[in-house]
Amino acid sequence: MRGLIALPALLALAWVFGRVAGEHRGGVRLRPVIGGTALQIALGAVLIGIPAARHAVGLLNDAATALQDATDAGTAFVFGYLGGSALPFAETHPGAAFILAFKALPLVLVISALSALLFHWGILQRIAGAFAWALRRTLGIGGALAIAAAVHVFVGMIEAPLLIRPWLARMSRGELFAVMSCGMAGIAGTVMVIYAAILGPVIPDALGNILIASVISTPAALAMSALMVPYGPGEADAALVTETPAAGALDALVRGTLDGMRPLVAIAALLLVTVALVTLFNGALGRLPLPPGWPRTLQDWFALPARPLVWLIGLDWAESAAGATLLGTKTVLNEFVAYLRLAALPPGTLSPHARLIMTYALCGFANFGSLGILVGGMGAMVPERRAEIVALGLRSLVSGTLATLSSGALAGALAAG
Repeated sequence: MRGLIALPALLALAWVFGRVAGEHRGGVRLRPVIGGTALQIALGAVLIGIPAARHAVGLLNDAATALQDATDAGTAFVFGYLGGSALPFAETHPGAAFILAFKALPLVLVISALSALLFHWGILQRIAGAFAWALRRTLGIGGALAIAAAVHVFVGMIEAPLLIRPWLARMSRGELFAVMSCGMAGIAGTVMVIYAAILGPVIPDALGNILIASVISTPAALAMSALMVPYGPGEADAALVTETPAAGALDALVRGTLDGMRPLVAIAALLLVTVALVTLFNGALGRLPLPPGWPRTLQDWFALPARPLVWLIGLDWAESAAGATLLGTKTVLNEFVAYLRLAALPPGTLSPHARLIMTYALCGFANFGSLGILVGGMGAMVPERRAEIVALGLRSLVSGTLATLSSGALAGALAAG
């Protein structure tokens, strides 16, 4: 029941943030709030609560395993034992030979190439179009916002706005914020399978749960953003656009592979720099003469306000400290590191139910590193609105976090039921 109570509580918190920021001068339009919440609950009830739908989504894990095995064959061929080929030495302990950069990250290239091929064939457009139609009918939002929200399920927080770039300059302030919020509340398809591979040993049907989380967090983000920075119906007509369509399937595969290089390098670079800088900051923080029992890391400081929130969405109070630390890690570092630490938690730290809730609650790009990418990328697309995008940046991090927390609460409530 606590998970069900969390939904209106998180919505109320979003309204308070908008009220304090002075964004309610024109009043809040309730249709996207009620419609977004209703659609989130309906999608969650179908995808999580109905066994047949749950089984169908669970079959995606077989596809994830096939993709991972195929990628392992490529990395082993290119990188040898660093990428998964036979080791020329004995492992000192299980997992010692796993090298993130050579074993997990190359999957980004494979997913990027497949996504480009599916886009060239028009499959992604049809799926996104159906989801966009449902969003427009349910929430009464503009076509450009509906498309951007729909494609956020498959692509990242920069790629989705690129697909509606001609409409960005004409969007209202609230619609622009909603696009940013959807980016913060979801993850790209290029990393879904990676996260599923990380969580597979501890979360049943890991890929299915991650995909469901990304789907149901989208209408939640639209509801949260409507409460924080209200927006109107917007323009009805919009369509997915690409500046230079692929000449053929082979061209799409080549372009997709080359396009995947940028996020692959960006993920590796951001992980390296973010972990290094946070470690440096935590080292300085640890040298301060703080009273005994005070937090000693930046993640622990962010975990303090997060603890009642993770308790609210369904964790027991005894588990809430570990869950709040994961949420703090996700906010300060990123969801990649948070999922790694969730998978590595000692047995008994979190119950299976709590691990499921945190899988949903952590499934989003709402962290400080992503905030810089989002503000920089969208600011470059519409430089005339850069100041507005910067001003809305931190709020989008909050709205994205509230959206994923609501998805965690809903998943926990439905799984318990």
